[in-house]
Amino acid sequence: VQLQASGGGLVQAGGSLKLSCAASQRTFSSSAVGWFRQAPGKERLFVAGITWSGGSTYYADSVKGRFTISRDNAKNTVYLQMNSLKPEDTAVYYCAAGPSVVGSPSRWDYWGQGTQVTVSS
Repeated sequence: VQLQASGGGLVQAGGSLKLSCAASQRTFSSSAVGWFRQAPGKERLFVAGITWSGGSTYYADSVKGRFTISRDNAKNTVYLQMNSLKPEDTAVYYCAAGPSVVGSPSRWDYWGQGTQVTVSS
């Protein structure tokens, strides 16, 4: 499965961005999908995850109430709506696919190339 993350950019604090993760194969619809982020010099951290059906979603405490993950299996695409952005949200955002939603990056099978999100104060 090849994943293509897009939608990053530069936004002011308090603004919004919507990231997309598009997959190359229909098998994507049977995979859990997660979003991770990595700031310079820091480890890659779990941000949000969604089960294959979209029936369950999971969020890091730092983004709860501000970010929303969703998916459209007909389009092989997962989205991350990010609202009320803060400077500390600045990072490269990666999407990943795997059998289940877990916090450890090593447990995911496929990764997109990353998209830069920069939030200015």
